[in-house]
Amino acid sequence: MSHQALFQEAALIRSDAEALEVARRLAAQFAQEAGLRDRERRLPWAELAQYSASGLGGITVPKAYGGAGVSLLTLSQVFRILCAADPSLGQIPQNHFAVLEVFRLLATPAQLRFIYSEVLSGRRLGNAGPEKGQQSMLQLSTRLQRGADRLRLSGQRFYSTGALFADWIPTRAKDESGLTVQVLVPRHAPGVEVIDDWSSFGQRTTASGSVRFEQVLVDEAHLLPVWQLADRPNLTGPVSQLIQASIDAGIAEAALRDAILFVREHARPWLDSGVARASDDPFVIHAIGRLQIDLHAAQEVLDNAARTLDRLLAGDISDAISAEASIAVAEAKVLTTEIALQASEKLFELAGSSATRARHQLDRHWRNARVHTLHDPVRWKYHAIGQYHLNGAFPARHQWN
Repeated sequence: MSHQALFQEAALIRSDAEALEVARRLAAQFAQEAGLRDRERRLPWAELAQYSASGLGGITVPKAYGGAGVSLLTLSQVFRILCAADPSLGQIPQNHFAVLEVFRLLATPAQLRFIYSEVLSGRRLGNAGPEKGQQSMLQLSTRLQRGADRLRLSGQRFYSTGALFADWIPTRAKDESGLTVQVLVPRHAPGVEVIDDWSSFGQRTTASGSVRFEQVLVDEAHLLPVWQLADRPNLTGPVSQLIQASIDAGIAEAALRDAILFVREHARPWLDSGVARASDDPFVIHAIGRLQIDLHAAQEVLDNAARTLDRLLAGDISDAISAEASIAVAEAKVLTTEIALQASEKLFELAGSSATRARHQLDRHWRNARVHTLHDPVRWKYHAIGQYHLNGAFPARHQWN
């Protein structure tokens, strides 16, 4: 099944409230077979078609260009809602929105009109991730070179979440001057090969595998000078990180939800507890209370980070403002990472050995949490936060901060 066969023009979402309402409606549908999709590694083509047709892909398009121009708080909550239903499916649009923030900063008016028209119609942006085979994620061997006729792109990438399902694949490359540019190429252009070689034990249906570009013709109108961001304070990194933290928050919500449900409906009380129901075990009650507090704290800090980004984006962006945004999101990322891992692991301790049976598919929460929270190491979030508050040091500016 292909996206082309399922594509239909998208609905137009006009407000933050409508975006959240649509996300909740879709999440209720996506949750129904989330475990089955994970077990069978069944790629969510039909579900993504529903997502695109709903109009959610266009919610950050500014009102001046016909979109809802929703807040980052709303965007974060949309990701939480979708990822609490199915975090693999919910993760797929992460780069779509991160790339739109880069377009907002660097694109010409003509480029903005083009890309906003595409996403409002339901087209999806994928991603061609870091270089395959390079020691550093910042190394670039992907090249944009001028041949006899036009510019051509060649290179190989991995961790390409969303590329398999995309209409457009953004990637970064070095141009002939050695400058880093963002290149937008059609998913089905000659020379583009998307390889479904993602074999992780978690986030199994994100299809975050390889993309190979072999002498792909590039339209010069589809280039962005991302090299300019190195010396220009911006919030592209914090916006990207906010989305990642929101995905982890959604995983945590799902894990705690299923832990409570299983304890209530299936778990047996330990024989020394002296109670008739596992849900009356005082140690289980205490543990659930602790997890709920930690989840609530993570959610509140995440919402506060989103509000901080919304506030900062309304003004001029300086080095200090960029750093403030990165630290606000780093604090949220620490808490959402920790509660996603804690809730998904504690689930089994509280629910008992019967919860480990394959038919319940509860292991997917831990697998998803463990894999997605490796996106960028939390140990370096602690370091950035400590350096900022103790020594006044600003974190490095890149898409992982």
